[in-house]
Order: sequence, then structure tokens, then C-alpha cells
Amino acid sequence: MDSTKQNVGKIVITALFAALACVATMIIKVPTVGTNGYVNIGDTIVLLSAWMIGGVYGALAAGIGSALSDFIRSYVPGTFVIKFLMALVAYLVFVTIKKANTKDSKGMNVVAYIVSGVVAEVIMVLGYFVYESTLLGYGLGAVPSIGSN
Repeated sequence: MDSTKQNVGKIVITALFAALACVATMIIKVPTVGTNGYVNIGDTIVLLSAWMIGGVYGALAAGIGSALSDFIRSYVPGTFVIKFLMALVAYLVFVTIKKANTKDSKGMNVVAYIVSGVVAEVIMVLGYFVYESTLLGYGLGAVPSIGSN
């Protein structure tokens, strides 16, 4: 096998192990006392990366995968989905209202903007409440965030 294929293969294995480290870190979390930290099984993949891939590639897989799990666990996935849905639904509501209007009146455009904006904001408020109360584990502690959202 030539060196280009070996490098591509090593990069693919590194990416695979990074993904495994990320998932393994997120699956089982046992909270530690006093630090908001947790014990997880991600270190098994970190060590396997060192042993099976080795060197810089193994270290990259371990570091990237573990860091990615910290990045993903916060608001990033929720925000992506919520904002995506807000924009999509706002567009669909806006277009629907404009199509329902047979006259080209500026007043209907204002109504379309307002209604689609309100619907989008309701999606945002409910989306963050559901995300915080269930996936982030705040339960009813997420209720106060409804007002600020």
C-alpha cells in the first residue's frame, strides 16, 4: 500500500476513534462530588486510541473526540434544531399567509411578518424549555427560563 493510502486510512481511523470517544464520553456519566465533573467510559476509547493508533493520530482522536462531547452536550445541538425550525416555520407561515391574500396589500404583509414571527418565537420558547427540561436534565427547573426566552 502506498503512503497516500496509508495516510488516508490513518485519518479515517482517527476520525472513527474520535467519534467513538465522543459517544463513549456522553453515554454513561457518573457525577463526581464537588466539581460538576463526571466519570465516564470515554477514557477506554482514549486509551484504545493511544494503543491502537498511537502517536499524534491517537492523541488527536482522543483529544478531539473528548472535547467534541463537551461541545455537543451543551446548547449547540438544541440551538441548531430550534433555530432551524424557527426559520423554516416562519417562512412557511409567511408564505402561506401571503398566498392566502388575493390582494397585494401592504397591510397583509405586515400581518404575515407579525404572525410568522410570533409563531417562530413560540417555537423557540417551547423548544428551549423542552431541551432544557429533558435533554439537559433541568426538569421543572427550566420553567423560569420561559420568561427570559
